Formats: sequence, structure tokens, C-alpha cells
Amino acid sequence: MDIEQKQADLIEQFVKQASSLHGSALAPLVADATSHPSLFAFSEILSVPSVLQLGGTENSVYLDVLRLFAHGTWSDYKSNASRLPQLVPEQVLKLKQLTVLTLAETNKVLPYDQLMQELDVMNVRELEDFLINECMYAGIVRGKLDQLRRCFEVQFAAGRDLRPGQLGSMIQTLSNWLATSDNLLISIQEKIKWADSMSELDKKHRKEVEDRVEDVKKSISLKADIDFRGHEEIYSEPGGVMDYEEDRSRPKRRRHPIG
Repeated sequence: MDIEQKQADLIEQFVKQASSLHGSALAPLVADATSHPSLFAFSEILSVPSVLQLGGTENSVYLDVLRLFAHGTWSDYKSNASRLPQLVPEQVLKLKQLTVLTLAETNKVLPYDQLMQELDVMNVRELEDFLINECMYAGIVRGKLDQLRRCFEVQFAAGRDLRPGQLGSMIQTLSNWLATSDNLLISIQEKIKWADSMSELDKKHRKEVEDRVEDVKKSISLKADIDFRGHEEIYSEPGGVMDYEEDRSRPKRRRHPIG
């Protein structure tokens, strides 16, 4: 089963469970969802009415945890740790994985120094082990570790839940992309038309050249024929050419000496 299908099945499972729970009974579900090694999307769980009803109550902290894992990073947790439950190791790992995804959204080359600071990693070996074992093997990112340049080159990164207000920005980005694509398509079509017209002009020019060549051939052939007929008339005139064979056949007269 691929990661997308597995995640879809998990989301459906947690959404179904959350729909039947209320208040503090949702706390274990939130902990399980944010600790699960194969779940990286939480917006569907956040949209469950019973979960949204946690806001403004004594259990609102669980709603905040879900929002943290849907949109936040490890740095966000550290900034708000005093008002959030302490995370278990599985949640810490998950939040650091999600942090890598957030960084990969805007940059495809992530410096080691930035990653170590964002993830609270002490050295390069620990960072590379994390990226290989916890990110690439998990299927959430693909990329190349460049030890010489001390950076991680991202080739693919799974998407995170859309943050509030991000949908409008994404729609605008897609609209701009669509407009650019339309303009590019128009440009391509115009170039195709230009190429077609040039092809027609080339065919027309080639036909004209071929016609001219044919006319020249006919003219040369006609001139040659006229010249040949002229020579034929000259040589066929009476007395125009001595019949050498006839001359040789005539008996020669014997000369008599003059006395």
C-alpha cells in the first residue's frame, strides 16, 4: 500500500473515531493521531465538529496541539511549550519531520546549519541520520545529501495541511500559472502558424524554381532542335557536298605524251 492510500485510510479511521467522542475523551485520540508514524495530515480531523467544539473550553489545549501538528514546526512548539502538553518522543519526532516538510515548501536547497538549528540537532552525522532514516525512508521526502556543500537538495517533499489564509494564496498562484500557460500556448500556436506559412512560401518558391528550370530546359531543347534542323538543311542541298565515293568510281583518263 502506498503512503497516500495508507494515510487516507488512517484519516478516515481517526475522523470516524473523533466524530463519536467529545470533550476530554478526545485527548487520547489527539495523542494517538499526532504520534502515528504514518500520519502527516490533520486538517480532516480538525474539521470534525466535536473537535472544533473544544475551542474556548478547558480542553482547548488538545485543539491547539492538533493545530500545531497541522501547521506548526518544532520552533513553534518551543515558543509555546509553557501552555501546551509535554510531547512524547513519538510526537517530537513527528513534529521534526513536519518541520522538514515546511522548510522544503519554500526552499529546495536546505543548508545543514539551518536544519540543525530548526531541529535542535547537534552535529552533521545526527542530522544526516535523521534525514535518511526518519524522512527519506518514511517516504515524505526525497533528495540528495551534499556533504561538500553542507546542504540537503530536495527533489520531492510531501505537502502539509493548508494554513488558514493559504488557500487564497494558492489559488492566486495557480491562477497566475494558468495565465502564463495560456500565454505560452498562444505563443506556441502563433509560431506553428508562422512555420506553416513559411512552409507554404517555401513550397511556392520551390514550385516557381522548378517551373523556371523546366522552361529553361524546354528553351534549350527547342534551340538545339532548331540548330540541328538548320545544319540538316545545309548538308542536304544539291551539290552542296561532293559525293566522294561517286567520284572515285569514275574511270580516269590516260594522259598521252605531247609530241
